[in-house]
Amino acid sequence: MSVRHTWDVTGGIPVLVTENGISTTDDSRRIAYTQGALNGLFAAIDDGIDVRGYLHRSALDNYRWGDWKPTLGLIAVDRETFERHPKPSLAWLGDVARRGRP
Repeated sequence: MSVRHTWDVTGGIPVLVTENGISTTDDSRRIAYTQGALNGLFAAIDDGIDVRGYLHRSALDNYRWGDWKPTLGLIAVDRETFERHPKPSLAWLGDVARRGRP
């Protein structure tokens, strides 16, 4: 895991995960990917690595480089009306945050 590698290479400087996520239209895959990443992150914390925070890749599916793809966000955006629609992964990650563990 890159958090462990970073911790080792820097001699134990605290780690902040600034961007983690997966590009997929299947939100169940997004949840599974994020759960795996957070399980690894919490295992690193349990082993004494000083992790200061975690930020998901993107809150919104956003317009990048002339396209709406890849979809990386926890909130879908209607391409016509720009209405925002929370995905199940947003509720899942909120529950994780409230519990403090995946």
